[in-house]
Amino acid sequence: MFFKKENRVEELIYKYLDNLGIILESFQNAVMTCITTPACEEFDFLQDRTHRFESKADDIIDEVNNLMYGKVLIPDSREDIMTLLNALDHIPNNLEKVLFVIKYQQVEIPKGFEPQITDLIRISMESCELVIKQVGRFLRNETGIREILHTIDKNESQCDYIEYRLIERIFKSDMDPFMKLQFKELVTFMGDISDHADRVSKLVNILSLKRRV
Repeated sequence: MFFKKENRVEELIYKYLDNLGIILESFQNAVMTCITTPACEEFDFLQDRTHRFESKADDIIDEVNNLMYGKVLIPDSREDIMTLLNALDHIPNNLEKVLFVIKYQQVEIPKGFEPQITDLIRISMESCELVIKQVGRFLRNETGIREILHTIDKNESQCDYIEYRLIERIFKSDMDPFMKLQFKELVTFMGDISDHADRVSKLVNILSLKRRV
């Protein structure tokens, strides 16, 4: 095993993954609320909830970091764990960035763009959930890590396609020029989600291979 079952570090990583699952749920609900009912109290609640759990994720990483410097694990293992957690943490950070743009820049999803945005978010969330599953398998030293990698990679390609088509539609539309730039920025941030998930998935695969050497 990469580390013992009873190890506090492993417990914290599972806690982080559970917390990330809550963040994904709050984020997806917030974006869907934004699409159906822009600038509503429910969105504000979900955005705040996402922020609170994102802060909790940072606290968990800090606790793991403190344990690392307490020499709980051998140096190579410490480096691998922190590399993995820091890579994972790009996901909630990016989700919070999307909600920040929607709330504070007051960006609304223009009519006609809802189906593509819904698909982009749905596929991105599927990839993030698969990353959680993949990391769990890695911790338990189970098989199937590479199969999950292939699915996430396929999803990332789909999201790239949707993102590019959205940006093309934005600049071909008669939307206000400033709104075009705002909405394009939001779409780009949304597209980053699947990119981050793909990077983490590749890292997990590398760490899995490294452990078997």
